[in-house]
Amino acid sequence: MAHAQKLSLPVVGSFEVVRVPDALPAEQARDSATEHAIPDPAEGVIPGDWRMSCLVEVANFSHIRRHLGSVEAEHLVAELTARVAQSIPTVVTSHVGRATVQFDLVSASRCGLEPVVRRIAEACAATFSIDGVEHTLTVVVGAAACPVTQVDDVRLIEEAEGALDEARLSSGPVFRDISSGAPTLDRLALIRDLPAGIEQGQMFLQYQPKVHVRRQEINSAEALIRWQHPSRALIPPNDFITIAEEAGYIMPLTLWTLEQVIVDQRLIAEDGNAITIFINISGQLLGNDAFIEQACKRVAETKVMIGFEITETAVIRYPEIAIKNLMRLADVGISIAIDDYGAGLSSLAYLKQLPAKELKIDKMFVLQLTSNSRDPLIVRSTIDLAHALDMEVTAEGVETPAALALLSVMGCDIVQGYLISRPLSISDFREFMSADRKLSLAVTSQPTFTRAASFWKSA
Repeated sequence: MAHAQKLSLPVVGSFEVVRVPDALPAEQARDSATEHAIPDPAEGVIPGDWRMSCLVEVANFSHIRRHLGSVEAEHLVAELTARVAQSIPTVVTSHVGRATVQFDLVSASRCGLEPVVRRIAEACAATFSIDGVEHTLTVVVGAAACPVTQVDDVRLIEEAEGALDEARLSSGPVFRDISSGAPTLDRLALIRDLPAGIEQGQMFLQYQPKVHVRRQEINSAEALIRWQHPSRALIPPNDFITIAEEAGYIMPLTLWTLEQVIVDQRLIAEDGNAITIFINISGQLLGNDAFIEQACKRVAETKVMIGFEITETAVIRYPEIAIKNLMRLADVGISIAIDDYGAGLSSLAYLKQLPAKELKIDKMFVLQLTSNSRDPLIVRSTIDLAHALDMEVTAEGVETPAALALLSVMGCDIVQGYLISRPLSISDFREFMSADRKLSLAVTSQPTFTRAASFWKSA
């Protein structure tokens, strides 16, 4: 049987242009073209064409690595990627972490995408043979799609990540249609449901580890809140955090997060892995004396290792009150990190006054670190600035070994992203910590940056 043939043709966005050869029987060629067709750049975008991003995560990667070793475990993930690419020749693959692969493609219609998601899941479910021994990969599959004319790269991948989160709690692949014609969230209904969501245990936390590059170990983690709605499935944080701020529920939501982190951190400490857990704090709360008082009291009582991540724009909005309250938080031992640095209008006048120990570079600069000539210059200067202010630097969104190696050479202190791990439930995070507290990142750690700026301009 003939297979779709990849030709050396132009590229549409990040997708390869694929032709169905004439040798295919007419019916088979028509079905294949309908399911996976990609428009010819010379003809323009055909109305109705859809784009999809599908994330496949190997859920039992840590288990396999313990039994087979890192090299064989990563080889299995590569074999999985190759198998899907062979089954569906039109997909474009990319690794977004040691255990997560992204598959992108376009289709002539929406109805051609859901079958592809099922085929991807089926291809991953088959056993793999290593030295005559059969191994099964447990995979989680989440996908999001929308018309090409409406595509938003950031939203598409965020929705795919949300679908992956939802798939971890379901029994099969999750597909999200994010077209403009799809049903939208009822904000009033969510505002009504949010208090019950907080009180009735619908909220849960996931933890994403942060690795200290020079020490090659996990030194902290970020707590990320999720909402498993009883009838609306998993609601992305971007949808309900803003609602919580607008409706006045951000304080109880954040206090719930703090209490849950205290409980979870005790479990982590019992395993012998006491680390600082960081919580995202809304800018509204920096001017809320009642919240500051309660947070200081709970941390002082429990003596847990807690950090607060605050955005620079939040400080600029209420500078005097924010700086005063951040000083109060720091006095009781709460570590302060400046989050999403560079995404807003950075103010050095305020930055130098903050009792911050950590500066987090926004991931939009890290994701294109090895493909954009300006981002390395921005990252390098930010690292130098933070070190001059006696702060450590964390790079978010580290997804490739190349980005990690470059950050290490630049003197970045801490990295966070899918290359290290996706966000994990507390049970999975404890297991990850026990197995991976000491990591081999295979990079050369150099705390000082020695290359001239002209090197990065030509990189």
